[in-house]
Amino acid sequence: MSAETHPFFDMHTHGFVRVATSTPKVRTADIAYNAAGIIEQARMAHERDVDLLLYPEMCLSSYALDDLHIQAALLDSVEAHMEHIRAASEALTPVLVIGAPLRRAGRIYNCAIVIAHGEVLGAVPKSYLPNYREFYEKRWFARGNNCRDLWIGVNGTEIPFGVDLIFSAQNLPGFTFGIEICEDYWSPTPPGTMAALAGATILLNLSASNITIGKSDERHMLCQASSSRSVCAYAYSASGFGESTTDLSWDGQGMVYELGDLMVESVRFELEPELCLVDVDTRRILNERMRMGTFNDAAEDAGRPEDSFRTIAFDHAYQPGDIGLVRPIRRFPFVPNRQDMLDHDAYEAFNIQVDALMRRIQATKPESLVIGISGGLDSTHALIVAAKACDMLGLPRSTIRAYTMPGFATSDETKSNAWKLMEVFGTTAEEIDIRPAARRMLEDMGHPFAEGEPHYDVTFENVQAGLRTDYLFRLAGHHKGWVIGTGDLSELALGWCTYGVGDHMSHYAVNSGVPKTLIQYLIRWAVRTNQFDAASDEVLEAVLDTEISPELVPADAKGQIQSTQSIIGPYELNDFFLHHTIRWGQKPSHVAFLCWHAWRDIEEGLWPHAFPQDQKNAYDLPTIGRWLENFVRRFFQFSQFKRSAIPNGPKVSAGGALSPRGDWRAPSDAVADVWLADLRENLPE
Repeated sequence: MSAETHPFFDMHTHGFVRVATSTPKVRTADIAYNAAGIIEQARMAHERDVDLLLYPEMCLSSYALDDLHIQAALLDSVEAHMEHIRAASEALTPVLVIGAPLRRAGRIYNCAIVIAHGEVLGAVPKSYLPNYREFYEKRWFARGNNCRDLWIGVNGTEIPFGVDLIFSAQNLPGFTFGIEICEDYWSPTPPGTMAALAGATILLNLSASNITIGKSDERHMLCQASSSRSVCAYAYSASGFGESTTDLSWDGQGMVYELGDLMVESVRFELEPELCLVDVDTRRILNERMRMGTFNDAAEDAGRPEDSFRTIAFDHAYQPGDIGLVRPIRRFPFVPNRQDMLDHDAYEAFNIQVDALMRRIQATKPESLVIGISGGLDSTHALIVAAKACDMLGLPRSTIRAYTMPGFATSDETKSNAWKLMEVFGTTAEEIDIRPAARRMLEDMGHPFAEGEPHYDVTFENVQAGLRTDYLFRLAGHHKGWVIGTGDLSELALGWCTYGVGDHMSHYAVNSGVPKTLIQYLIRWAVRTNQFDAASDEVLEAVLDTEISPELVPADAKGQIQSTQSIIGPYELNDFFLHHTIRWGQKPSHVAFLCWHAWRDIEEGLWPHAFPQDQKNAYDLPTIGRWLENFVRRFFQFSQFKRSAIPNGPKVSAGGALSPRGDWRAPSDAVADVWLADLRENLPE
């Protein structure tokens, strides 16, 4: 099966829906012109493989018509040209959601009309009619808030009509949408909330909101809040150029939020029509609803709206295949990516750790803080957190008793960095050579290394890791203090730590909520924002340039040191896998699809601000699949017993943590077969 035809490469296989907002050509009260503009945008959306296309409020008639709304000739023309749009839709992929006035039982309603593949599926009336400031809709329109279980005649055909409608593609699970219109989401009780509780994963807002200073920010706030509170994707489309400017102006703002995240936004004040599109992850939305008991409790308190809403089913006429993925995907999901908020986010992450450590110091009043310094990333970061905590509490940094403990594979570079770190941060610094004790233990065990053989197995490694931690615990008791742990979230996920009296254990695990990629970023941030002095910054830069290694196995004949990432995979991939697994509960095949689109091309996708160019990598699908399989096996089957017995430590990222007392609770004797099967069955060979 080729890449073009394998289901893995089709985004629909993974629950994505391509949603677009449109600001079509419009001319005041020119129905034929407006219908042509709607059809033109629908054809453009078809060419771009759009599944769901949202237009502005009253786009067929135009919105700012005042008393022309109640002219029979205009209303007749609206209905006639709806037929042209319906006929044009027969050959088009997108489901169209357009705005138009419709008559029913002697009343006029401001409606959203859903048209798909040659059929008018239904019409949803506006619930809340503004009658203040610039708008006086109650002069012309009837409220639709109580319209339920009704039908309306359109061009001789009766179609479902009411606020109790949601629309669902039967052949694409998750593609279910509800509708509200402009003022509806300014209401204290937006009708879209009920549609979401009834099962809609996507909410649409057709708007004719005029633009004034600051109003764009208000719309963003409401869209973000709606998508977050209703656990959905929220698409918004406002009227643009061509509406009447008798007393108002229009900016054509379009945007899509997903679970509070801005996914895409249009260019405002454009003269020409514009499509603003993004691929919405409905599985992410549904997984979040499963995890969020509050959402389901709200549905129950609302009387289970799925029982009172009518679901209008349709078969979506999309063409399977690789159409790419139009979606911002963060390569480093744990790393702050808001350029205007970088310092704020990094400051917050760093100080969560500092604050937690200070509280533990205040509560226990130790005479010393004991920490092992290897010269690597994790111990360096734990040290700068401890130094900042001492500074803020008014404690001398000599309270920190820092020990470097060279073993059989410790390099001159890391040992030098360790000593520079301990000295430049003003700690009470000492060195303990663990090799004699390790050699004696290996001799007592009858290990081949004690007989001179280059036998570097797990026992050889764990003897060293265990001795280091054993020394730290005894030193803490000797100096009336406790041990600051240095192990990070990525290592806990992969089980890359020596269980029990090893780097798995400490008295307080200050890094346990921070993945490796974030630790690298936070150290860079500490340097860039001058958290410490110039001498400290120089050493921190040297640590960042050092190969990540446990330094437990001596270098090979070519001088190549033991590389952690060659064994367990690149941390940048593992942290990507971890985020999408623990935060969103995504299947491995879904994670692989996202990862492939995020990492396959250095020139595309989102990099953290100021990320070093020479450290940018790309990965093909076989590489991603290999390391993801390794991650799945280690995470689900081989490492939980270590996570079930970890010390206290602060949660830092909304992406999650692995404390058995908090975010992640799992049995220690589970198997990974289900996740491995999903990966093997759904990825192309």
